[in-house]
Amino acid sequence: MNYKKLGSILGKIMIMEGLLMMAPLAVALIYRESLWNVLAFMIPIVALVAIGGILQIPKPEKDTLYQKEGFALTALVWVLMTLFGAIPFVINGDIPNYVDACFEIMSGFTTTGSSIITDITVISHSSLFWRSFSHWIGGMGILVFVLIFIPESNDGSSMHLLRAESPGPSVGKIVSKMKVTTRILYLIYLGMTVLEVIILMFDSPIPGYENEKLFFSFLTAFGTAGTGGFGVIPGSMELFNPFSQYVVATFLILFGINFALYYLILIGKAKALFKSEELRCYLLIVVIAVGFVFMSLVGRFDPYPQTYTTEEAFRHSYFQVASIITTAGFTTTDYHVWPMLATTTLVVIMFIGGMAGSTAGGIKTSRIVISVKGAYNNVRKLINPRYVPKTKIEGKTLEEKTVNDVFAFITLYFFIFVLAVFLLSFDPINGKTVEVVSDAGTYTVKHGFFSNFSSSLACISNVGPGFEAVGPYASYAGYSEFSKVILTLLMMMGRLEILPVLLLFSPRTWKRI
Repeated sequence: MNYKKLGSILGKIMIMEGLLMMAPLAVALIYRESLWNVLAFMIPIVALVAIGGILQIPKPEKDTLYQKEGFALTALVWVLMTLFGAIPFVINGDIPNYVDACFEIMSGFTTTGSSIITDITVISHSSLFWRSFSHWIGGMGILVFVLIFIPESNDGSSMHLLRAESPGPSVGKIVSKMKVTTRILYLIYLGMTVLEVIILMFDSPIPGYENEKLFFSFLTAFGTAGTGGFGVIPGSMELFNPFSQYVVATFLILFGINFALYYLILIGKAKALFKSEELRCYLLIVVIAVGFVFMSLVGRFDPYPQTYTTEEAFRHSYFQVASIITTAGFTTTDYHVWPMLATTTLVVIMFIGGMAGSTAGGIKTSRIVISVKGAYNNVRKLINPRYVPKTKIEGKTLEEKTVNDVFAFITLYFFIFVLAVFLLSFDPINGKTVEVVSDAGTYTVKHGFFSNFSSSLACISNVGPGFEAVGPYASYAGYSEFSKVILTLLMMMGRLEILPVLLLFSPRTWKRI
């Protein structure tokens, strides 16, 4: 392990986090919040910059980082970002419990959107900004952002870091220089975020929040861009106007698309969009899911409390499918009480997620396509042993190793998911009832197997809200600290796609070479 190189990169990350915290500090000053709210960000800023500067002093003898080191370093960066990022919530008292604060900010950085906050109205503007801003930071990746500013190595070290943090079965450069690639990605990301803010500003303000229009537009855009889903008012996006709900749903679908395709559009290769097999599958899944949910709400195959007009049924169907498949977790209504067909559809697309190379979580559409094709080829080979299987995607034949890696990832994904459900079964909250107040009325639900199932799925797929006692109008506050630690690790595993986290905790990774 090249410890000096590792320390140098960690130092840069810490300084960067300190600089990023100046944004919520500015919000605290603008809204003239209390001294503790200002100190809540000043203290960690000073600590991060000081420690980061000290870590820059030892000069590494060599710049090489091997793949396992790059993967482990990536996971370590996310841990440190979380440990320091939670401090402001504890100092200002918005989330006084440090484990809860770590859960909240990890949910932010991993763009999960799960929350332990039961009353969002008591949270300060600076904390609300930091929560949502963490979605935007983590959406494209913390290291992807930092790689813009540090020199590109000639030994492939930067590529190891990018590969460890980028979602999907593989990652590559869209131009010859890796630093240029990251800059292009972030410029597209920034441009789409700004565009959404501008469009949201055309909508009329939310009744009761007339002075918060610009602030809410930024926070909503941060959550949409990172496909995170932290709400800024009670009910998530329930009180937002239909115009904003349609805008956010549409941008969620756009942010769930591989950003490399947007680059191809910019350079005049828009035809590549029609050739993208993954994009076609992704949009087809969206259309089918919206159709199933809308049909169940309009057809009313089984009783449920809400009554929607046709437009409302379509809008809620479109919004919730867009929010769930992109693993954002925004909500406009209490989908927990929807008919079985609708809720089952949402659970299925929780597993799938968006496209590789997007800000969405889940298994990823590309892996689903590859696994289906790989399984089909294996069946054909069983029928005809002379058949030579060739798994193709985007018109290219995949190496057998790539297909095997996809199967291995899905196996690990489900193994860890099942293990998490099992561990949550030890929590004392199981069997207790939780009161839920939503647009469907007030009702009680028992915290049972489906609560643990959906919370584990929501965390490993970075979706946010689940069902039952952790539904869209509930929170994760009732879980014990042990369960919250499990779910926090699960969020990080989902965002970094498992392997970097496993390597972080492997003793062999840290041996000197």
